[in-house]
Amino acid sequence: MDDATIDILKNTLTIDFSTIGAKSGKPSRIEIWAWWFEDRYLITGTPGPRHWMANIAKNPEVVVHVRDLDLPGRATVVDDREFRRRFFESRESAWYKTQVELDALVETAPMIEIAFESE
Repeated sequence: MDDATIDILKNTLTIDFSTIGAKSGKPSRIEIWAWWFEDRYLITGTPGPRHWMANIAKNPEVVVHVRDLDLPGRATVVDDREFRRRFFESRESAWYKTQVELDALVETAPMIEIAFESE
């Protein structure tokens, strides 16, 4: 991935994100927040069921839509508790701690990392 694209990903919080529906098999696109943190591209949310998590459990192929770019990638669940704690303790994710206690975020918040096809 070129430096210009990485800069866009690092500096754009709100993106669109496409998955394939776990039940329908049809594309599903949502607006969501994403972060570049410790050289990893992450999507997370507050604890609770998420359709996008069910979708990637069935088919981890995704597309990140940012500005005029459509970036295909593969999602993997982030379950490393130490990494998750560092992320949720960081200033980048401060808003989440206003919604849910830190321990609940670390233990139960949905979190995926996207590895882009060009990596």
